[in-house]
Amino acid sequence: MDHDAVVDIREVTVQDIAPVADTLARAFFHDPVWGWVFNLEERRKEQLDGLWHLLLEGSVGYRWVWATPELEAATLWIPPGRPELADPYAARLDPLLVLLVGERRDLVMEVFGRFEAAHPRQRAHYYLSLFGTHPDHRGAGIGMALLAENLATIDGEHMPAYLESTNPVNVARYESVGFEVCGEFDLPEDGPTVTTMWRDPR
Repeated sequence: MDHDAVVDIREVTVQDIAPVADTLARAFFHDPVWGWVFNLEERRKEQLDGLWHLLLEGSVGYRWVWATPELEAATLWIPPGRPELADPYAARLDPLLVLLVGERRDLVMEVFGRFEAAHPRQRAHYYLSLFGTHPDHRGAGIGMALLAENLATIDGEHMPAYLESTNPVNVARYESVGFEVCGEFDLPEDGPTVTTMWRDPR
């Protein structure tokens, strides 16, 4: 991975939601957590696309969704004090899950509940809800360069940041930009483990 990669970044707009959701769905297709949540490989791309599309719709108005110019990599941040999914978008989650996963809806809601329960609330912070690079563009360092640009802006506000790593191989990457492991939690029904990470303000 090239730690010295430099990229231009831009704010994601409403018009970018569909292609950004596609990039993120492809990025998470083989993820240990989301591949387990959406366990039918033939439907997984559609399911991830639908879920990430809703999260992007609900957060793009915060103006903290960022991408490289051709949408090869994207980050979705929730700014301090904002909900990850506010109404009317939150009200669409349950019917969307029924449509996407049917009888696994309760399991997926339990997964979301465990993410929520582990989320620290003691200090205001930026929350990295989604971060991914299209598989065709991995290995060049553009994703980490995008993340570094975001963190530089957050550092300019002297704010902390928080994320969950759903893939153990990414923990060292996050540590390389200043995050530290702060905990972990297991998913239901002998599901995989998620690592939580915190970055103090600079």
